[in-house]
Amino acid sequence: MDEHTFRRHLRVTWAQFDFLVIKLEQQGLNQGHHFGGLPDVPLRKKLLMFLWYMGNQNSFREISDRFDVSPSTAHRAILDVLGTLCSLTSSFIAWPNHCEKRVSAAAFARVCGINGIIGAIDGCHIKIQRPIIRGADYLNRKGFYSVLLQGIVDEKGRFQDIFVGPPGKVHDAGMLRSSNFYRTWEEKMEDYQLLGDTAYIGNAYPFVVTPKRDNGALTAEEQAGNVQISRGRVIVEQAFGRVKCKWRRVRDLQNKRLDIIVMVIMAACILHNLCTGSFDVCEDHPQGCPRQADDDNM
Repeated sequence: MDEHTFRRHLRVTWAQFDFLVIKLEQQGLNQGHHFGGLPDVPLRKKLLMFLWYMGNQNSFREISDRFDVSPSTAHRAILDVLGTLCSLTSSFIAWPNHCEKRVSAAAFARVCGINGIIGAIDGCHIKIQRPIIRGADYLNRKGFYSVLLQGIVDEKGRFQDIFVGPPGKVHDAGMLRSSNFYRTWEEKMEDYQLLGDTAYIGNAYPFVVTPKRDNGALTAEEQAGNVQISRGRVIVEQAFGRVKCKWRRVRDLQNKRLDIIVMVIMAACILHNLCTGSFDVCEDHPQGCPRQADDDNM
């Protein structure tokens, strides 16, 4: 299969695929495991099935037909890769060091004209089926069930930090306060700041630069400041858009097991970081993937 066709179907390049194979092998995946007396599925085939699963909305039966395995084998293989990939999260999603912060601050200054910014923060709804336990907590104000993804991205739209799993009815600010990042923000941020929307207005979030609420009486200077913030903050919105556009599984997760839901969302963020900056242009949206309407104004 040529590079273009492979990337169109599996969402990664051949080089990225081979890199993932190496990382999964290093974590011990596919080291002589057997099930029911039968040899395990080869790692490369497992990864192909997993990438197809992440990039599409096909059922396990449809995936098993495509890859000529039983539905139970497809299910087991995909969960094998999912669990192992999530154990590698820190290898793909990591907070920047001091030098990387300086690079990001310079890049954001060029984008939006605000100094001292190293990232943008926002929350995103991931649509799910009603969970069996405490299902009502996951009904968001837009009328569907969801879990939340909090993301902090750098100037390239790569995730520096994620927090996955709060129920859909939780507000962005509440999600931030519940995250590990919030407990360590002083150490991580140093003298830098993030860009955020009006959800983060308040004394509890001094590390987030937010726009002024538009009450119809903003001065020209305040309006200009809001425009600057929007120019930088759009990067995180576009990141969420690319995740859902490329890794279509997270558009609507037909799974009631919250542990699997969380891992699928984490895997989508890992794969997003793997691909970002490597000819990662959406064929359907070359100017940038739009954020889905159900994410707006959480």
